[in-house]
Amino acid sequence: MKIKVTVQLKPAILDPQGKAVEQGLQTLGFNARHVRIGRAIEFDVEAPTPEAARAEAQKMCEALLVNPIMEKAIIEVLS
Repeated sequence: MKIKVTVQLKPAILDPQGKAVEQGLQTLGFNARHVRIGRAIEFDVEAPTPEAARAEAQKMCEALLVNPIMEKAIIEVLS
């Protein structure tokens, strides 16, 4: 099954890269506010059910993909 994990900084963590992008967009005339930068990780998992695939992805996040002190993960099972 195809998994997509979106990793974002927690709301309380400062995001200097997001702030720089926000200022750049505003300089270009866009009304962008509260910009946060994250990353997306996609991979395939062998699992019998979507729930099992999500559980496996959660274990991967806890073991390697996410720093739980600063980041949060949104896990999507795509297929």
